Amino acid sequence: MKDFTKELSFKTSRSSGAGGQNVNKVETSVTVLWNVQESGFFNEFQKNLIQEKLRNRINAEGFLFLTVSESRTQLANKNKATDKILEIVNKALVVPKKRLATKPSKAQKQKRLDTKKKLSDKKENRKFKY
Repeated sequence: MKDFTKELSFKTSRSSGAGGQNVNKVETSVTVLWNVQESGFFNEFQKNLIQEKLRNRINAEGFLFLTVSESRTQLANKNKATDKILEIVNKALVVPKKRLATKPSKAQKQKRLDTKKKLSDKKENRKFKY
């Protein structure tokens, strides 16, 4: 798991929701921004992989962004945002393994044929014979 927290930049804003009288004067919502292309922690292949998998979270300027306003404190929201963006990027870097093609076993083939035969017999018995 790569830790690129030094490259993150943060913006704060007023959060909606719970907070009472405090909600209109304290900026507790945190937006974390990270420029994918200018990152020094990842090679070009990894950057392209991140951009491909997270294209719906990357804006036109190439910044990956995430907003968190779950907590009433700015510090807690900042920590949650940092953890989430690290988790999202590290999940995007995982390359899925290729599936190995396998053939059905003899038992599976036989079971399928037996099921087809039973269904066929059931339908045949529905017919009225004169």
